[in-house]
Amino acid sequence: MKDQPFKTCSIEGGCAHSPFLSCEISSAFASPCCTILESISDGVFTVDPAKKITSFNHAAELITGFKAVEAIGQNCLDILRTSVCAGNCHIEKTLGSGEPQNNVHAEIITKTGGRKTVSISTTALRNERGEVLGAVETFRDLSDLERLRKEISLDYTYEDIVGQHPSIRNILSLLPDIAESNSPVLITGPTGSGKELFARAIHNLSSRKDGPFVPVNCAALPDTLLESELFGYARGAFTGAVRSKPGRFMLAHKGTLFLDEIGSTSPAFQADLLRVLESGEFMPLGDTRTLKADFRIVAAANQDLKKLAFEEGFRKDLFYRLNVAGIALPPLSERKEDIPLLIAHFIQKFNLIKRKSIQGLTQGALAFLMTYPFPGNIRELQNIIEYAFIRCKGNRIGLEHLSQELFEGKINAANNASKSSVLPDDDEAQQIRIALQQHQWNRDIAAKALGMGRTTLWRKMKKYGLLKE
Repeated sequence: MKDQPFKTCSIEGGCAHSPFLSCEISSAFASPCCTILESISDGVFTVDPAKKITSFNHAAELITGFKAVEAIGQNCLDILRTSVCAGNCHIEKTLGSGEPQNNVHAEIITKTGGRKTVSISTTALRNERGEVLGAVETFRDLSDLERLRKEISLDYTYEDIVGQHPSIRNILSLLPDIAESNSPVLITGPTGSGKELFARAIHNLSSRKDGPFVPVNCAALPDTLLESELFGYARGAFTGAVRSKPGRFMLAHKGTLFLDEIGSTSPAFQADLLRVLESGEFMPLGDTRTLKADFRIVAAANQDLKKLAFEEGFRKDLFYRLNVAGIALPPLSERKEDIPLLIAHFIQKFNLIKRKSIQGLTQGALAFLMTYPFPGNIRELQNIIEYAFIRCKGNRIGLEHLSQELFEGKINAANNASKSSVLPDDDEAQQIRIALQQHQWNRDIAAKALGMGRTTLWRKMKKYGLLKE
């Protein structure tokens, strides 16, 4: 490690990581202190009065992506690159006043361009005469805690949406402009494709982000209850209405109202909703007052609302009112390249929630999921990984940890397909391998599951080189 620009100094109040640990920082970063700093999980670096980095521990390397040899001698702004560096530099404050700065939350940009949330503390380095000769900064990676907080609070932005498929990247590129427009948005896509995630991202990117996000599942409520939920009601409006209750329209004031499964509503309700959207005014049930609320509407449907509207199954005027900005989400079966990314995302999520350290999937499990049709889309994939977490006791999820129902459904689909056409060799080999692995390589049971004779299975196993497995 390079020499420090000072001969001997001490960390004010003890070591930056513990007020009870007193240590001397020598010109070579004294051995006991150096050993401690290299063994902790917090990033630590020291700077001279010019804010040039003079030491950089291993945890700092892991968090930032920069090696110590790259960081030492550089200005800390060029390495840490936090969101507070430009106008509120805490090392500069400490160097100027000698006062410590504690637990400041900020965001850093890593060497590869990624972003991480960190907690920063700074402390002055002084010589035996009390003169400030530099500063030490510690920073703790809060990324995992931030991800867990988002899972709990559903506080998502477009940066939390996982996907590299061109259709997803195109949507993401338009999302900030859509959010800024304040226009109604209609999100269409199959069940489980992530419509609410996009709706929340639009809200959190918009000028209404400090207001409420109010979700309503229209398919879960009959018209009478849906009306009272949205419009609210006055005391005595119906039996059991012992007090007035504000509706979702009012609760979404200055925020966003998300109407999921809007296509399931009746024509009568659609007419009432259109009236509210046109004027912003509504009357609670049993009340004589007209109320006004300022909210943005984002609607979602798992049907083709345009087709439904032209077939008289949905009001055309409401469809055009909602579809100012339209987003069409593809099914997961059309964006297969995103499956590994989503799997990694869910593994990371459940590792945090369930306090496990699963590293990934075996090749066989990943190959199976890459050819699985996912009728339930992303939500089904999440459920598959969560179930596997229950069964997996090691560090990798294998075929044996996946639900039996997945294999039965895929084998049945393959059998149905084979009645009208011959499966490609690669697909057939994969189906045979899956069946054999699922049934512990018992050829009798696997042959029955595949709908073929034992001799036929044996012949195909030799053809595809599966005997050695």
